[in-house]
Amino acid sequence: MVLPAFLISIIAYLDRNNLSYAKLTMNAELGFTDANYGFGAGIFFAGYILFEIPGALIAERFSARLWLSRIMITWGFFTALMAWVTQGWQFYALRFLIGAAEASLYPVLMATMIPRWFVAKDRAVAIAMIMASLPFSSVLGAPIAGWLIDTPWMGFQGWQVLFIVEAIPALLLGLVVLVWLADRPESAWWLTEDEKDYFRQIHAEDTDWHEMSEDPGASTQNIRSNTSKAHYTVWQALSDREVLKLCLTYFLWLTGYWGFNYFTPSLLKDQGWSNQASGWLFSAIMAMATVVMLAVGYSSSRTGERRWHGASGMFLAAVGLFGGTMVSEPITAFLFLCAAGIGVYSAMGVWWSYPTTFLRGAAAAGAVGLINSVGNIGGFVGPTFTGTLKEWTGNYTLAWVLMSIFLALAGLLVLTLRQSKRPSR
Repeated sequence: MVLPAFLISIIAYLDRNNLSYAKLTMNAELGFTDANYGFGAGIFFAGYILFEIPGALIAERFSARLWLSRIMITWGFFTALMAWVTQGWQFYALRFLIGAAEASLYPVLMATMIPRWFVAKDRAVAIAMIMASLPFSSVLGAPIAGWLIDTPWMGFQGWQVLFIVEAIPALLLGLVVLVWLADRPESAWWLTEDEKDYFRQIHAEDTDWHEMSEDPGASTQNIRSNTSKAHYTVWQALSDREVLKLCLTYFLWLTGYWGFNYFTPSLLKDQGWSNQASGWLFSAIMAMATVVMLAVGYSSSRTGERRWHGASGMFLAAVGLFGGTMVSEPITAFLFLCAAGIGVYSAMGVWWSYPTTFLRGAAAAGAVGLINSVGNIGGFVGPTFTGTLKEWTGNYTLAWVLMSIFLALAGLLVLTLRQSKRPSR
């Protein structure tokens, strides 16, 4: 389960982030301003938000495997069409359609597939391994993208070649997962009956669904409370106070996260690095982020602690974004960007393990869909604000100061989440 999910997520982020490299030459050739680019980068999330919850519920109700295949094939198709964009409205329309096509990908992986294959105590590290694909996709994709945009081919400019080449893996893997994935362990053709029985047994014994509060005097009551929450209806889950707090936190986090992702290659180029050097430097940042994300996920799974494992990365990212635009010396600025990159990614594994500690089934799928939808409003706000403020001020300083404030607030909110602790067996 982890390997196919890891590959799906790598390709998803290659196709999300290729725009940040295409910008290095596409904007000048098509006459787009930073504000045009920022709006186009952000409108992806409008399509994402509209179809997030319905898609998650469809996958939970019918077949997650078929839904994931549909997601990949449609987003690959629309990504390839980006190579033929010539006008602003085409750019905006295709970005919206790519977001609509990809909508519900992560809720399906994190709230439907992961709980079916992993018990609660193992989910943080499993999700961290999958979410390590986010920075790893840039480790792999940044140097390739930096090379492709300088490589015209058969009449296509480099940025057009980039969109075409990086759409092909999504189309191919979309067909492969039809055979490779299974909705549940019980339906996996590659598992023996003994292995299927093992999965049934460990899920039946998964007492971590009933995690106890840190308050030892309230353990029995908390077990009952968490058990009832696990059986929430979708609508109860969507109005739960903890879910709404997660929504606000994710919005603040992703505002800074996508401001960083979509504009860091351009910031590196503005500091005097070439297209290829910018790609390699961004790749180095993401390599460090991958290692730290895995370490944080492992540590959280081992200790059962989630709040500080999540919040510390957001505080680090806030410092990195703030410092990254306050210094002009390239090496010092790069070190701050390293801190920002490590920080915005490090909590991903911990974050997506949290909702499934108190919600199950359709309630978990709907809640994760809502959290992702509200969070991805930040995916619209971050790039749009960054591009617009860059247009107004001529630099990224004001935009990234605002992003750093948002990330710091997100970290503070994470510290207010209810801390659960696994009971001893």
